[in-house]
Amino acid sequence: MGSCLSAESRSPRPGSPSSPHRANMKRRNSRKRLGSRNSSFDYRKDEPLHRIPGRLFLNGSSDVASLFTQQGKKGTNQDAMIVWENFGSRADTVFCGVFDGHGPYGHMVAKRVRDHLPLKLSAHWDVNKSSEDVLREINLNTAGSMNSEDTAFLTADEESRASVDLDETEKHPEIFKTLKESFLKAFKIMDRDLRMHANMDCFCSGTTAVTLVKQGPYVVIGNVGDSRAVLGTRDKDDSLIAVQLTVDLKPNLPAEEERIRKYKGRVFALKDEPEVARVWLPNSDSPGLAMARAFGDFCLKDFGLISVPEISFRHLSEKDEFIILASDGIWDVLSNKEVVDIVASCRTRSSAARVLVETAVRAWRYKYPTSKVDDCAVVCLFFDSISNNLSTTASANAKVQPVSVDQIENESEKVNNINVLTSVDLSGTVGCGKVVPGGTEDLDIDIDVESSKEEEMNSEIGTDWSALEGVSRVNTLLNLPRFDPGK
Repeated sequence: MGSCLSAESRSPRPGSPSSPHRANMKRRNSRKRLGSRNSSFDYRKDEPLHRIPGRLFLNGSSDVASLFTQQGKKGTNQDAMIVWENFGSRADTVFCGVFDGHGPYGHMVAKRVRDHLPLKLSAHWDVNKSSEDVLREINLNTAGSMNSEDTAFLTADEESRASVDLDETEKHPEIFKTLKESFLKAFKIMDRDLRMHANMDCFCSGTTAVTLVKQGPYVVIGNVGDSRAVLGTRDKDDSLIAVQLTVDLKPNLPAEEERIRKYKGRVFALKDEPEVARVWLPNSDSPGLAMARAFGDFCLKDFGLISVPEISFRHLSEKDEFIILASDGIWDVLSNKEVVDIVASCRTRSSAARVLVETAVRAWRYKYPTSKVDDCAVVCLFFDSISNNLSTTASANAKVQPVSVDQIENESEKVNNINVLTSVDLSGTVGCGKVVPGGTEDLDIDIDVESSKEEEMNSEIGTDWSALEGVSRVNTLLNLPRFDPGK
């Protein structure tokens, strides 16, 4: 339920490793060293993203997917999502992703990763480097001192190379080997770009990322953090079941905790929330990150936090019906089976993501009446689009409105003008507070800034009554109170 706590000031002391002066010098030097090498992967950065056919990132639906996000009660919506059909101009290929930001600027980090990670992945897929070239380039980049992120990436790449050479060549098609290498490299470059970004403070802010590429019957998933992917499929008795495709990469996992402790980071839970393990600096009770891997959060990257994705593969069968990607705002209150049943019970596929989010919000209010509802983001990807039951009317109501790159980039530029307000929040979720004996004083971050045009477009005009009817049905299924659209 929680993501980040902190006792540290967000304004570092002059001369400290994170001070603006040294950080800017580091960025300039890094750009000089890396500029020529990265240029081949940045050739699309000025491409108008809103003009790319099949790219959806606002509430809506297409022939193969439904997506919806809703702001919680903690301030700015820090979740982002994307569905990109004909990904990389490849037929029968779709990219999907859900990104859950945390920290004072998590909403900006999540949106930047949403916009730039797919481009980097596509570019590396185009180049189709061999794993030896990837490892050689990483070794060049990490000459000299290496932090835990660098070492973990090398280890992950070596392990993936060995597994591909020994086992996966026989078990999996060539697309898995190629995409595995592309995912590893794209995630590495994305995190490095966030570190060098001049107008975005990622020192105590970051994002999760659960992403997938589907081409034909093949699905490759890259996951960082505690967002999740779940498959809805049929068993031998033709009963609908849920299959979790990713692992929630939290600090209490033995392998994750071992790595964090190896690099002097600390892992423990607060007395007020003993079920939530968090990552802390060696000598300071901050920032209290509730995940073991994430983009950004550079205050912890020398102490065991990494952005290396876990890569998984699935060859779809005729029994597989859909995949759901969602932020932890969904999984904190609904089980895998409940989520799959909700999506399957929707009258129209175009309303599936919305019904799921609305149901999760109701479940939050019912199960945790004293806690603030978390942000929720959902992408539902359906496989048999030819026989789909999409509602033409619902699809029309969910038309995606174009957003320019300027609007996206201008949002990042607002960081210097943001007034950060604090209010007491005992929910143990995103915030920057301080640990006190016997508990935590968690401060919820509210961004006092005029609503952006993109957020305005996220609020659809009118009411999708088919979605509301679906919410009522699943509320009955989950024994939740009767759905009241007025609340």
